[in-house]
Amino acid sequence: MTDFETITVPAHLSGYPGVAFGGYVAGVLAARAAAKTVRVDFRRPVPTQAPVRLVPTAGGGVELVDGELLLAAASPAEPAVEAPAAPSWEQASAAADAYRAVPPDGMVDCFGCGLHRTPDTGLRLHCGRVPGSAVVAAAWTPGPGLGDADGLLPPELVWGALDCPGNAAGRLLDDRRAGAVTAALTARLLRPVPVGEGLVSYAWLLGSEGRKYRVGTALATADGDLCALAEALWVELRAQG
Repeated sequence: MTDFETITVPAHLSGYPGVAFGGYVAGVLAARAAAKTVRVDFRRPVPTQAPVRLVPTAGGGVELVDGELLLAAASPAEPAVEAPAAPSWEQASAAADAYRAVPPDGMVDCFGCGLHRTPDTGLRLHCGRVPGSAVVAAAWTPGPGLGDADGLLPPELVWGALDCPGNAAGRLLDDRRAGAVTAALTARLLRPVPVGEGLVSYAWLLGSEGRKYRVGTALATADGDLCALAEALWVELRAQG
């Protein structure tokens, strides 16, 4: 990357309508940061279908800007939190089925957790609570349409698999209302992730205060081998009116 690079997030990679899926945006920035563990801070919504600029910063970071407006910034970070053992494939499958049977209100057509996405058009991170634990989880299998030329899930989509579970943790473990947004995501990718194989995304609550809450999230294989790990800060937007 030279002085800057222009990118446009396609419309289907949305979180909320017209707003780019945060996990994907974080992964795009992280790929251009000079570190194994990267923290991405979101300042403003990133639009879909509109050119924005990636600009390198001192210390191995990168910023995403729209004109003079800072949208997000990535910087090298310390390793993310330690993860508890992953729920089993059977536990995560049952949790996802329970979520789909009675989804919480306020659902939107999110690339990460939209209910109407297919394995080739979204991640289907339908995280439900795992009975007898303080964890939410979803079993899912990325379709070949999400893979790269080597049959792997691109790193920006691995980052995506660490995003929406944090929203589910807030909703189901901390009684948060719909509409919270990712304020910061710190992650480390640990191994390549093939498409067409079963995966478990899961999340747990780390702390909660006012409109903010922190979660740990992780991605594992169906056998429980850790693929990626993250810590996220989520914020409930102020009520309108």
